[in-house]
Amino acid sequence: MNLKLIMALVKDEITQTVIDAAREAGATGATVITSAQGEGLKKEKTFLGLDLAAQRDIVLFMVAEPKAREILETIAKAGKFDEEPGAGIACQIALEDAVGLSTQLPTLIDEVEKEI
Repeated sequence: MNLKLIMALVKDEITQTVIDAAREAGATGATVITSAQGEGLKKEKTFLGLDLAAQRDIVLFMVAEPKAREILETIAKAGKFDEEPGAGIACQIALEDAVGLSTQLPTLIDEVEKEI
């Protein structure tokens, strides 16, 4: 089965919203890496040398390729990525191979077959 990795970098307060939206669109699970920091187009201001940059979460979804674009668009809409500056970004990456999915494969296959 061909898989994609969807990686979303989101404000921590919308992490659960993005996960819930992805599940509704067909994702079978997620991994969250908390407290990531980054810098966007405009550098964040500091106050007395303290960084005011908001923490971000990195949310990883390993999904079946036929569902990937739908899931990507669903999380972008749920997270308001194109509406609110700094809300989040997401991308998908082709995966060459993966192991440890034997418990999720029946669900992934079922989701893909529903689309056909």
